Amino acid sequence: MNQASPISVAQVTDLHLLATENCQLQGIQTTESLQAVIQRLQELREELDLVLLTGDLSEDGTPQSYENLQYQLNTLKIPTYWLPGDHDCAIAMDKILNQGMLSRRKSFQRGGWNFILLDSSLPEHWYGYLSSTTLEWLNSELQILGNYPTLVALHHPPFPVNSVWLDASGLQNPEELFAVLDRYPQVKLVLFGHIHQEFQHQRHQVDYFGTPSTCFQFHSQSPSFAINQDFPGFRLLKLYPDGRWETRVEKVPYPFPITSTATI
Repeated sequence: MNQASPISVAQVTDLHLLATENCQLQGIQTTESLQAVIQRLQELREELDLVLLTGDLSEDGTPQSYENLQYQLNTLKIPTYWLPGDHDCAIAMDKILNQGMLSRRKSFQRGGWNFILLDSSLPEHWYGYLSSTTLEWLNSELQILGNYPTLVALHHPPFPVNSVWLDASGLQNPEELFAVLDRYPQVKLVLFGHIHQEFQHQRHQVDYFGTPSTCFQFHSQSPSFAINQDFPGFRLLKLYPDGRWETRVEKVPYPFPITSTATI
C-alpha cells in the first residue's frame, strides 16, 4: 500500500439476529437480510480492508445468535471488529466472536488510522451511557496513540435525531464524551448505530454518522415507533493516511413484508 492509498471500511450495524434463524422480527428474517448484505460485501471483498460491527448484533443476546453471526462472517474472510449494543450480551460476544477473522480488540491501527471502539451499553437499559472507566480509557488511548487520524465508534447516538421515541434512548452523557474528544484534534470521525437510519452531524470539525440497519429501518422524525419499507443497508468509508475520508451508504435490494404497526 503506498502512502496515498486509502483503506476501505464497511460499517455494519443493528443485525438483530435471533437464536432460531428462521424466526421473524418486524416481519423480516434478520438472518436472510444479513445474508443479502454479506453477499454485497462479498462483491466488494477485494477492496475491503476491515468490517466494523457497531452493536445490536443480536436481538436476544443468545450464544446461538452469535454463533450464527460467526458462521455468516466466516465466509467474508475480512478482519472484523465489534462492539455491543443494548440488545447484546457482551459476555457471550466476548466468548464467541473472537475466532478466525473476528477480533474483540477495541483499539487498533490500520492504514495510518487509529480505531477506538466504545461500549455504551447498559445491561437491561435501552439508552446508552459511557462509564467513567470507559471515558478514562478513551482519553488514555488518544494520548498513547498519538496524532494519527482517529475513528471512534459506539452504538448509541450522542445527538438527538429529531425522533421523540428514539431520542429518549440515545447516549445519556454525550457532553462527557465531547469533553474528551474536544482535546484531541486527530479525531476525525465518530460512527454509531441504534437509529436504523442514515444520519450526519458535524461538531468541532468532527463528523458523526449514523447508519441504516441490515434489517428494518425506522421512520425518520417519527414521534413514536414506526418502521418503513427502506432496504437494508451499510456504510462504506475510504480513509486516507492524511486524515481525508469519503463515505457513502449502500442499500441492498431485498423484498420483504413489513407486518408490524406497533408503537411504543
